[in-house]
Amino acid sequence: MGQPAAAVMEIGLRVLGLGLWGAVLLQSTLGGRLDLLLRADFHPLVGGSGVLLLGLALLDLGLTLSGRRARSMGPVLGQRRRQLVWLLAAGCALAVLALPPNPSFANLAANRPSEQLEEPELSFVLPPAQRSLTDWVRLLRSQPDPALHAGDPVRISGFVLPQPGDRPQLARLLVRCCLADATPVGLAVRWPPGRQPRADQWLELQGVMGVERHGEQLRNVVIPRRITPIRRPARPLEP
Repeated sequence: MGQPAAAVMEIGLRVLGLGLWGAVLLQSTLGGRLDLLLRADFHPLVGGSGVLLLGLALLDLGLTLSGRRARSMGPVLGQRRRQLVWLLAAGCALAVLALPPNPSFANLAANRPSEQLEEPELSFVLPPAQRSLTDWVRLLRSQPDPALHAGDPVRISGFVLPQPGDRPQLARLLVRCCLADATPVGLAVRWPPGRQPRADQWLELQGVMGVERHGEQLRNVVIPRRITPIRRPARPLEP
């Protein structure tokens, strides 16, 4: 392959790579995929990056069609290396489009320390029946006496998080930015006899808050009276 032909191929691969990654970012933003990976505050940044990549691809294509790009290309050996890089980039983008990520929250939470959670000061406490799982976790950590909340009604939702040496919890993931900094928070649940929920299953629990002994200490535990399987929420990550 001569140098002009190699230069044209490199440009074509670069345009393809930029365009496909731009399409990945835009599809992820518009299709709701980012809700599984990233806080909503950052979604416009991803969508804007996708538009920028598509714009660069169109600009590169326009310069190529006008005949002003190929004359500036380097040696054929360097072109072949760059062709391979852009071919790999395009292949990765196609793989993401064809096989979108579907993260396991339970597997991720099992490898993330919950002790890193920084608790804000509670300036307002919702009525028990209106508290989310995260609201309950923050409240119980700020008021550690389990007896204070015994008998309160509970209605929460989350995913099942197995606990080594203990019953599975119902949990959520808190994020500052994305799944990379996710912190799991969960509540102990006294599951009905014979009920063994599977990891990653999303459930809604309605019941009351109870107290039980766990090792040398007392802790709060959700006593469910109704367990309802639900779909994973469109936005499962919480700030």
